[in-house]
Amino acid sequence: MAGEASKAPTYGSKQEEWRRKTLDYVASINAFVARGLEVGWDQAGAEPKSPDRSHLVDDALAAVREANRSGQLDGLRERWPPAHEPLVELLEANGQSIPVLCVLPDKSIVARLGAPFEPGSTVHIRGDAVQTLDDVGFFGRSPNRKYFAIATSDGVRVQEGWGGPQTGFFPWPTGLEGVPDGEKIEPLAAPPTPSRLIPFPDGSRVLLVSSQGVFVLESDHATRLLPTGEQFQTDLEWLREAGEDETLSVELSMEHGAVSHDGKWIAVGAQDSAHLIFDARLKIAGKIATDGDYPHYALFNADDSMVAINACHFYSGSTLGVPIDLLPGLKLDEYQDDARIIDLEEGARVYAGTARGNAFIIGDAGGNVRAFDAEGTPLWQFHIGSTVGDIDLSDDDEMLVVSTYAGIIAIVQMNAGEQAPHQIGNSQHMETRRWLFWKNEAQPLIW
Repeated sequence: MAGEASKAPTYGSKQEEWRRKTLDYVASINAFVARGLEVGWDQAGAEPKSPDRSHLVDDALAAVREANRSGQLDGLRERWPPAHEPLVELLEANGQSIPVLCVLPDKSIVARLGAPFEPGSTVHIRGDAVQTLDDVGFFGRSPNRKYFAIATSDGVRVQEGWGGPQTGFFPWPTGLEGVPDGEKIEPLAAPPTPSRLIPFPDGSRVLLVSSQGVFVLESDHATRLLPTGEQFQTDLEWLREAGEDETLSVELSMEHGAVSHDGKWIAVGAQDSAHLIFDARLKIAGKIATDGDYPHYALFNADDSMVAINACHFYSGSTLGVPIDLLPGLKLDEYQDDARIIDLEEGARVYAGTARGNAFIIGDAGGNVRAFDAEGTPLWQFHIGSTVGDIDLSDDDEMLVVSTYAGIIAIVQMNAGEQAPHQIGNSQHMETRRWLFWKNEAQPLIW
């Protein structure tokens, strides 16, 4: 036993122990993943275990706080490389959702802190400085990056550019839109809580995604996309058969939506719907039922030639690619195959995504960021940790920004030629900074 104990590594300091354990683990897990991808997971051997660093977390965070206090950030990542797993026990008290972020033309970042149902706040990150924008509520951006939508008490304000002139105003829906004639539904007692706000590319309409329904807002009216009239009828029939009150209320789960860059197509879905694709006239152009999974996310590629649709089951999922030239008229029932539909990715429950060239870039429930092309060929991946909240690219595609439910924003330099030493993954993109927006920290922290 004494001989075995003598083989344990020794460290000159807690900083050295953190650094060596973190980098050694990353090297071993990256080698394991490379083997698994090359020869198959059944031949890859045992997955390396994450080393215990719980006794070092206080020292690591103290070093991060001191570097931020003093402004001496150079070398911090080399001395104390970022790691997610040792911080997990702190996240319940400190972490928070960051559901929306956008990279502006000057490569500054605006982000919404807090889940959609929380009061939340909006921040503007410029270099090392963070400004809280007290007058900005929940927001979203058009797919062509030209218009921003900002939630107000009375409706949605659309402006050209961040902080630019207002170009339109769209009142909130009443909740009575799209209800079958003669049927009863509870009107909205308060404005809906957006989980996504997406202005159309010309700024003339806004896609509102919320648990109270998915709507297209115009200046003088709103059109409901979800639940559909067919879903309303199904729910009413169930209520009648059950002898329940026939006044419907709407509470969607996993609601999501996307608008194509040219504004011609809208992809939406929710847990109890099919994947639905609407045309610009708000008519259903495509309906793809799932095979026992639940619709969870949708994303158009950069040239709008394909929409990726993700369905989930627990924390895994699968993503299909629907070529746009199959629309209108596409209808697939449960367990019905169509060779024209592309299997893009198997495994990820997708929470966020963006498009770059021929690639889809997605973030999943496991804290992974993955890229694959329109044929389903995997391109690269890296791990940040915790469920991904949102992803955006700078206008020149050189900077990728990823937020998580752990209250973290990661900034990644694309095409750097290598990863940072602490990165788990196989990309050629280098994470250069993490922001910690933690509830119990006196200020945001740069790591």
